Amino acid sequence: MNNNSETVVTEFILLGLSDHPVAQTIFFWIVLAVYLINLLGNGLMVILIITSSHLHTPMYFFLSNLSFLDICYTSSSVPQALVTSITERTTISYMGCMAQIHISLYLGTTECVLLAVMAYDRFVAICSPLHYTVIMSWRVCVQMAIGTWGTGFILTLIPTVTGPKRFCGSNVINHFSCEAQTVGKLICGDTHLNNVVSFANSILVLIVPFAFILVTYLRIGLAVWQIRSDQGWSKALSTCSSHLAVVGIFYGSAMAMYLQPKSKYTSDSDKMFSVFYGVVTPMLNPLIYSLRNKDVKRALQKLFGGKGSRY
Repeated sequence: MNNNSETVVTEFILLGLSDHPVAQTIFFWIVLAVYLINLLGNGLMVILIITSSHLHTPMYFFLSNLSFLDICYTSSSVPQALVTSITERTTISYMGCMAQIHISLYLGTTECVLLAVMAYDRFVAICSPLHYTVIMSWRVCVQMAIGTWGTGFILTLIPTVTGPKRFCGSNVINHFSCEAQTVGKLICGDTHLNNVVSFANSILVLIVPFAFILVTYLRIGLAVWQIRSDQGWSKALSTCSSHLAVVGIFYGSAMAMYLQPKSKYTSDSDKMFSVFYGVVTPMLNPLIYSLRNKDVKRALQKLFGGKGSRY
């Protein structure tokens, strides 16, 4: 108890996806299946890229970072969501909840930056093919990867340092995990500064990298427009289409979640967006990158003892 006779929150209660036990059970099995597919698909992608010499290129190096990131991202919240779905009353400690929020924010922010870096890699490959190996040397790729993870950490520190640290009163979170937007409703006192900082950080994390990607692909489109051969068109399309699909799915759902007006914010929509960009999207990434990718199919055949020569 503090001086104002307010109960300071030391733990939170998670309500889950729905009040109906049947819906919670269905949610559990669906999320469990998606999570296992995510672990299998992204884990296999990392193994293929590490073990297949013909995949030791900058594009696949960054793709392995994306797959590893997606494994960590889903693992930061999905296990908690699964426990919440099969337990009538799920509690999580204050420190555990804060750790989950900050880890998820860090990994999500890092993915935003990584997708922008991958767009730059495709830009260099298509617009400067003769200088690609020089511009995107292994030293540069490693530095860009380290910079990506470091930038995600720095951008996550902004709302962490400036945001309020005190929660009081209600400790009930209408969600299946500790999600920043939902937990923010329980903050004590004036939240104006916190809302401004969060919105500004969302602009920095979402809009800036997305704008960079759009400009990059606009320049790629202008370069592709000048390609006269059908083979060149096809190669450029196959190189960029997978990344564009991932960018559209991830940024679309994340922007709908974090940039929507507060007046239109509801817990139900929050849960749906969280499921989509936090659970479904990481599962789709390896499928999107592998379905039309002959190099990945060839590596899969070699891994499982088949012949990859026909590819």
